[in-house]
Amino acid sequence: MKIKRSFASIVFDTFNYVFLGAFACATVLPFLYVLACSFSSEKEILQRPFYIIPRHISLSAYEYIFSSITLPRAFLISIFVTFTGSAIAMFFTLTMAYPLSKKNLLGRNVLLGMVSFTLVFGGGMIPSFLVIKSLGFIDTFWALLLPGAISTWNLLVIKNFFQEIPQEMEDSARVDGCNALGTFVRIVLPLSMPVIATFTLFYAVGYWNDYRSSLLYTTDNKKWPLQLVLRQIVLMAAGNIDGATFDAAYTQPPLEASKNAVIIFGTVPILLVYPFLQKHFVKGIMIGAIKG
Repeated sequence: MKIKRSFASIVFDTFNYVFLGAFACATVLPFLYVLACSFSSEKEILQRPFYIIPRHISLSAYEYIFSSITLPRAFLISIFVTFTGSAIAMFFTLTMAYPLSKKNLLGRNVLLGMVSFTLVFGGGMIPSFLVIKSLGFIDTFWALLLPGAISTWNLLVIKNFFQEIPQEMEDSARVDGCNALGTFVRIVLPLSMPVIATFTLFYAVGYWNDYRSSLLYTTDNKKWPLQLVLRQIVLMAAGNIDGATFDAAYTQPPLEASKNAVIIFGTVPILLVYPFLQKHFVKGIMIGAIKG
């Protein structure tokens, strides 16, 4: 049976479609502009204020950023750091969040207070550097992996999610002979896949976009991840640093086009991951944020 809609309902739906469509365009159009500029000549970029289809396709910017082995090597390093770092971060986050979700844990409130304290106060850049240096992690990949291994916010949200799992399910697993580790692996983790997928992606985005750690803790440019290399290329394209101090292959860059090309190259890989995990976002975040 066809339901008759009121005039107010039609106006409301029309407004929503128009508003959301305009918002989507406002989000997508800048990215399309950057993509078009990356395939344009310097002259066209300077002459046309905005466009999404270049008049003449030019690959000079991509030829420039790929003119050395530095960028492909940095890309592989970023993939390694992102995958390894996300795995380490999720391991520590899950194994710490699960015990903290148990109200009978001895000293639970003290531990939660210590964890929550880090949301407000942090050591800062210099103490962090001194800790990394004292551990001997300077110029090693550990300096890129361990400092961001646990996010306090992610830890608390996942802890809240674990608290929502019915205790009866864990009790029945223990009656069947599972110990605490077996219950965690066989019962809790399979029920937590939406949260795991969501926060794995959050950690992955954080590791992929991080250039501060490599800037502070590494001096060997052969260990630089993609984001730091792209930053150096942009600075060279703007004339702020000498290419000879970074990589002699990067000389006489196409200034504007190369800036847009490095944005595309640094953004597209992580964007390709989103469609596969998007369905878990709302469920994963909302379930973990319902109850404190």
